[in-house]
Amino acid sequence: MSFKKLIKKITLSFLIITSLTAVFAGCSDKEGGYQSISAQEAKKLMDESEGYIILDVRTKEEFDSGHIKGATLIPDDQIGKLAEIMLRDKDQLIFVYCRSGRRSKNASAELASMGYSNIIEFGGIIDWPYEVVTD
Repeated sequence: MSFKKLIKKITLSFLIITSLTAVFAGCSDKEGGYQSISAQEAKKLMDESEGYIILDVRTKEEFDSGHIKGATLIPDDQIGKLAEIMLRDKDQLIFVYCRSGRRSKNASAELASMGYSNIIEFGGIIDWPYEVVTD
């Protein structure tokens, strides 16, 4: 393992331990079985992590007009029908966003109620200062 990869793993482990400590200490903004963080915090975790899913819960039309590269579309009103088909690993890290943050919070809560355990909600694409694609 390269030194750079080792540092990334240590940093990610530190972030996870810090988050868990905050949760158990009651100092987290984790609510309803998911954690809400800023777009900047989400981007940092994405850059340091592997094997995650970016879940866009907007409509297909919104998704087609611009989305985060690599995002998977499941509209918020389809979470109950499609999540277990499209998101098979309930322990996988899932980053959830919508346009402004309302639907992503609802979808994250629904995923948590379905047994998904590693959900990070980061608001809306309107607050995403990074690249979007229209592929």
